[in-house]
Amino acid sequence: MNVAVEGLVFRRGRRTVLAIPRLEFASGRVIALLGPNGSGKSTLLRLISGLERPAAGTISFDGAQIPPRERSQAIAFAFQDAVFVSGTVRENFDLALRLRRLPEAARAARIDEAAGACGIAVLLDRNAHQLSGGEAQRANLARALALRAPLTLLDEPLSGLDAAGRRQLLHALPGLLRQFTRTAIVVTHDREEAVRLADDLAVLVAGEVRASGPKASVLRHPPDPETAELLGFTVVESEGGLLAIAPGALRVGDGAAPFVMQVDAATEAGSRAEVSGWIGSAPVTVAVDGPAPTPGTTLAVSADARDVVRFGR
Repeated sequence: MNVAVEGLVFRRGRRTVLAIPRLEFASGRVIALLGPNGSGKSTLLRLISGLERPAAGTISFDGAQIPPRERSQAIAFAFQDAVFVSGTVRENFDLALRLRRLPEAARAARIDEAAGACGIAVLLDRNAHQLSGGEAQRANLARALALRAPLTLLDEPLSGLDAAGRRQLLHALPGLLRQFTRTAIVVTHDREEAVRLADDLAVLVAGEVRASGPKASVLRHPPDPETAELLGFTVVESEGGLLAIAPGALRVGDGAAPFVMQVDAATEAGSRAEVSGWIGSAPVTVAVDGPAPTPGTTLAVSADARDVVRFGR
């Protein structure tokens, strides 16, 4: 399902939360909405789903305007905070599917399929209000995927998981989205999640779209220093303005873009060491072959010119 936002404005009281001239989510893609807390990401999902009404603008689906009350048949929404009614996890899943008017046999098959794929089959007969935070988050995701909606909206789907659970689900989620939905919009404030999950990126800052498009293009061409930092770049001062160094681009030695790093600490791991420190006021980390430098010393590091974006002051 293709989703197009045109001239969208949303306000709370006198504050403008979102102002988006145009933004398109292409059918058959996974799109990550990336931005800091308070940037309007979750609000945009609620507007797309019809749970909120804009002050101005339109949202179209495959070129058509669908009234908010009718969107529930085409959209699945996994909220950041899982909400369950009383009863078992299975009964909560079944309720969502009954609202789609699916026959009993089809509901049972979908529940088993989504629960198995998300690794929560053992939880289906557990009281939904007795799940741990991580279990509830997985059940919340599985319930949305069981709907097999043309458009699936996921609001911070990896929140509430411990480190091991997050790694596991981050690895599995791209395949789950390909299996259970046609188009997915995923809200996250975490660059790693956005890069691992998405085909396309849209960066929201203070209610405005700073960048959008195919992931590789957005990652290669941040439009401003703030967006660059959200995308994992290290932003440092230079004589002519600001330089943004792509994540992982720094290495020890001379290169087209040289810098002097103040060494704070080093952690040795076999034949390599991970050195942390500063370039100006920007924190950086670089891998070093051989002995680790002494804290308090300096280290010559550099990046390829293609991995550095230059901004004026």
